[in-house]
Amino acid sequence: MYPQDLRYSTEHEWAKVEGGKIRVGITKFAADKLTDVVFVELPEVGAKVKFMQPFGVVESVKAVSDLYAPVTGTVVEVNTKLVDTPEVVNTDPHGRGWMIVVKPDDANELNTLMTAEQYAKMIGESA
Repeated sequence: MYPQDLRYSTEHEWAKVEGGKIRVGITKFAADKLTDVVFVELPEVGAKVKFMQPFGVVESVKAVSDLYAPVTGTVVEVNTKLVDTPEVVNTDPHGRGWMIVVKPDDANELNTLMTAEQYAKMIGESA
């Protein structure tokens, strides 16, 4: 259920290495718990994000939750399509529902994140 090529945070974000950049989103587990996502607030390109510090907000019909950066760095891309279609976070959280791309200051921070198996175990599911 959880892609093997991603790393996962305890706050339910995923990180995917793409060359020298990191694509970030929330996990299917988080999207399912939120239920219907109705609004996503993301930083602008050029914004600085810090490891495990909030970088945005996702709002659903049930709750408002902070989004946490899985790496420190500079935002180089933002998924602006989520402004008009935030529900993509629910339908394709590990794909088209991505949120930001970060140029990391220290990619070694990714080594502190969980593998798919470790994340699945944490949430009580199978990888």
